[in-house]
Amino acid sequence: MKLFAMPAVLLSFISFAASAQENPLTTGWTLQEENSKIEFQSLKNGSKLETSTFAGFTGTIDPDGTARLEIALDSVDTKVDLRNVRMRFLFFETFNFPSATVSLRIPKDLLVELEAERVIETRLPFELDLHGVTQDMTADVSVSLNSFDEVIVETTDPVVIDAAQFDLTGGIAKLEDAAKVKIMPRTAVATRLVFKRDSEADILVASTASDVTETETRNAALETAGNFSPEACIGRFEILSRSGNINFQSNSDELQPSSEPILAEVVDIVSRCPDLSILIAGHTDSVGDPNYNQYLSEQRAASVAAYLNARGDFSDRIASTGFGEASPIASNFDAAGRRLNRRIEFRVQR
Repeated sequence: MKLFAMPAVLLSFISFAASAQENPLTTGWTLQEENSKIEFQSLKNGSKLETSTFAGFTGTIDPDGTARLEIALDSVDTKVDLRNVRMRFLFFETFNFPSATVSLRIPKDLLVELEAERVIETRLPFELDLHGVTQDMTADVSVSLNSFDEVIVETTDPVVIDAAQFDLTGGIAKLEDAAKVKIMPRTAVATRLVFKRDSEADILVASTASDVTETETRNAALETAGNFSPEACIGRFEILSRSGNINFQSNSDELQPSSEPILAEVVDIVSRCPDLSILIAGHTDSVGDPNYNQYLSEQRAASVAAYLNARGDFSDRIASTGFGEASPIASNFDAAGRRLNRRIEFRVQR
């Protein structure tokens, strides 16, 4: 969502170097994360404006003018731990979509203008890939050629992103239900991106670095290391219970492969809450025979417990049960409500 500034950055390095060599991008450019900022604003209950940032992002501009900005969505920082977790699990669904990317190509005529003017304001097209959806967008940016080795790209107007554009309206609804607030389904994104020209030494280091290191850096999250506090554990299991991403084959207790990413997160959280026991509760909608629904809910909860135990051996801390159709959280008279009622919940027991 904050990817729109990338285009401008690309322009700046290319232009500043244009006078120095035939190909101004021969060595490429790298985003200086420590001096850059990506932030977005959300409006709650019609008047409460909140600003959040991302702690982890990387950016490069290649010698051919191809620019790319990648944001680790797990690094979303709202300044509140459990709010970060809600954003990750309920909104961005980072277990399935760990990053957002912005990509573009820099027009060479813009580089010529930047070389002459040192500062330009322009509108640049870019492609945003977010939550599994790719959209063409534009950003109004100011590009400053600060020195031969540094350019600064800032948005002159925030980029407005609509949740519906990226299939995020369901995430908005989950956040509203979890936090008991009304959230405007649009966000305004602003950026300040600082790029530094790569030296030959930088290129050599980059070419010998391992892919694992690059991936770990790119996806680094603002997450507490080690075990969680009891309060943090309880909050996380409440959020996991609202995710709606644990799915089964129709009329079966067989987990769908799409459930594995969120279950991997459950394994991690259970392992980091060693002093707590967890009850896995299965629920169904009201379609069909109540006795069968009770049986199915028990079997589905047991399937989740078996999955977790196979990966962590939590048998002494995990139990499962089923409630059938007895505890609906939505209407059973429409498909959307029935989908919400078919769920797995995690209940903490001390």
